[in-house]
Amino acid sequence: MHKMTMLRESQIMKIHYITAVGALFVVAVHIMMRIAVMPYGMSLEYENVIANYQNIPYIVLLESILVLVSIHGFNGLRVILLELRQSKKWEDGVTVLTIAAMIALIAYGTRTIILANGLGVE
Repeated sequence: MHKMTMLRESQIMKIHYITAVGALFVVAVHIMMRIAVMPYGMSLEYENVIANYQNIPYIVLLESILVLVSIHGFNGLRVILLELRQSKKWEDGVTVLTIAAMIALIAYGTRTIILANGLGVE
């Protein structure tokens, strides 16, 4: 039973490392797009920000950043919290809470992307 827990944790850490590399890549692409398209100050103007949400490749990029950084960040928080206490009940509770928070953040961020794109006009 203990060996399965170690395997499970090693798989979780592989996901942690993969999401770190993925996040570095998509954030680098995001920054390069911001620099290449227009001056930084102009890119923050309301009309330009909204225009970004109408560009499908850019939407995919933003959603990728949201998902990868959320998974990586909440798993990092989970690892830190697991260092505070060592019990099965604590581990299970921390895991459930961090997964729930991660899902909530991704859902809220995705909702924001959809609303900014004008797809979910209220």
